[in-house]
Amino acid sequence: MDPCPFVRLIVESLALKLPSVSKPAGPGVHPSTNPCFCTISFPECPSSSRYAPLPLASDEACLDAVSPRVVFSLDPAAVQRMEGKPALLTVSVHVGRKAGRTCGMGRGRALGRVSVEVEVGTEAAGVARRGWVALGSSGALLHVVVRTEPEPRFVFQFGGEPECSPVVFQVHGGGSLNGGQQGGCFRQPVFSCRFSNDRHWNTRSRSLPNDSSNGIKTWFSSLGSFRGDKEQQRRDQRKGWMVTIHDLSGSPVAAASMVTPFVPSPGSDRVSRSNPGAWLILQPATGFSATSWKPWGRLEAWRERGPVDALGYKIELITDTGAITVAESSLSVRKGGQLCIDSSSIEDGGTRPWPFNEGFVMASTVEGERKVSRPKVQVGVRNVSCMTDVALFIVLAAAVDLSMDACQLFSHKLRSELCLHS
Repeated sequence: MDPCPFVRLIVESLALKLPSVSKPAGPGVHPSTNPCFCTISFPECPSSSRYAPLPLASDEACLDAVSPRVVFSLDPAAVQRMEGKPALLTVSVHVGRKAGRTCGMGRGRALGRVSVEVEVGTEAAGVARRGWVALGSSGALLHVVVRTEPEPRFVFQFGGEPECSPVVFQVHGGGSLNGGQQGGCFRQPVFSCRFSNDRHWNTRSRSLPNDSSNGIKTWFSSLGSFRGDKEQQRRDQRKGWMVTIHDLSGSPVAAASMVTPFVPSPGSDRVSRSNPGAWLILQPATGFSATSWKPWGRLEAWRERGPVDALGYKIELITDTGAITVAESSLSVRKGGQLCIDSSSIEDGGTRPWPFNEGFVMASTVEGERKVSRPKVQVGVRNVSCMTDVALFIVLAAAVDLSMDACQLFSHKLRSELCLHS
C-alpha cells in the first residue's frame, strides 16, 4: 500500500515573558496574574485559526513541560501548493480573556504579532523558528518553536453508506478528508464491508473464544445487559447491528458489534450520556477459527444535550491491563464533522497513557443526520503493520457513522436499510 504524503506542522514551546512592572496598574491586571493567550493562523489549512493559552515563563528549561502544542495537518494538495512557495504562519498575542469566555467582554488587548516563514518537505523534518522573539515595541518576548515533519498516511473511502455493505477503496493521490485534489487521484478496492442487524444479538458471543482469562465474557455480559421496560418496542430497532470488514479473499479481518443497544432514556426520546449505546471493535482471535473474535476497542455514543445538537462519543482501546481512552469528543448532528485520534488532541498535559505511536493515529469523516455518508478514512503509517491493523480503523469509522443513525431521536423513523425486515 502506497501512502499519501501528509506533513505535520507543529507549533510548540509557547511561552510569554512580559516586561517587569514596578507596581500593579489595578486589581486583576498585574502581568503575573492576568491571563494571556494567542491565536495561530496558517492560510494553507482551511479554518486554520487556532487558540492556545500562553503561560508566563522566565526559565527556558521548563518551557516544554508547561507550554501547549498546536498542530496543523497539511494534506497532499496543500503540500503540492507550497512546493517552492513558503507560507507565513502568524502568532498573535493578547493579554486578557479570550472573547466568549466572559459575558460579552472583549477579546483582550493585542500585545503583538510574530510571523514565521514555513517551508514544507516530505522527506525530512525541518525547523522554521526556535527561540525568543520580540513582540514589537511592547518589551514582551514570545518563545516559540515552529517545525515540520513528514507524516505519511493511508487514505480509504467507503464506496457507499456502511449500512449498504459497500466496497472500501484505497485512495491514491488526493488524501484530503474534504475531497483533496481532483487530478491524479485513483481508487483501488481493498476491503468489502458487510452490515447486518440481528434481533437475537446476544448469540454473537457464541462465536467468541472460550477463554475466561482474557475477560471477553465479562465485557459482553457487562456491556450487553439491559433492562426491559415499556419502551421495548422502540429499542428493538437499534440493537444487534454488526459490521464486518473482509479482505479481497473474503476472509473477515475486523468487526464492530453493537453490544449495548441504543435506547431512549426514561421520559425522553433520545439516547443520553448516562445510558449510551456501545460497540465492541473486534479482531480475529489468534489460534481460533476465522469466526472467533477478541475485543480490540470499545465505542460509546449518545445524543448530547445543550445549545448545540451533537453526537457525543468516547473511544477506548482494550489492553491486557484495562481500557485506555484515546478519543472523546462530539460531532454536529446537523453538519457532521471529523472523528480524530491523535495524541496532540489529549488535553491532560500528556499524563494519560497512550497506546499508539505519538502523533496522528486516524481520522474519519462523518456526515450529519439523514445525509448520505461515505466515510473517508485516514490512517497513520506509523500505527500500521498489516492490513488487519487498517481494517480495525475502517470498521471503527463505520461504527461511528452508524452511531449517528442509532442516536437519532426516537420520534424519527430509521431509514429502511437499518431496519430489520421480516
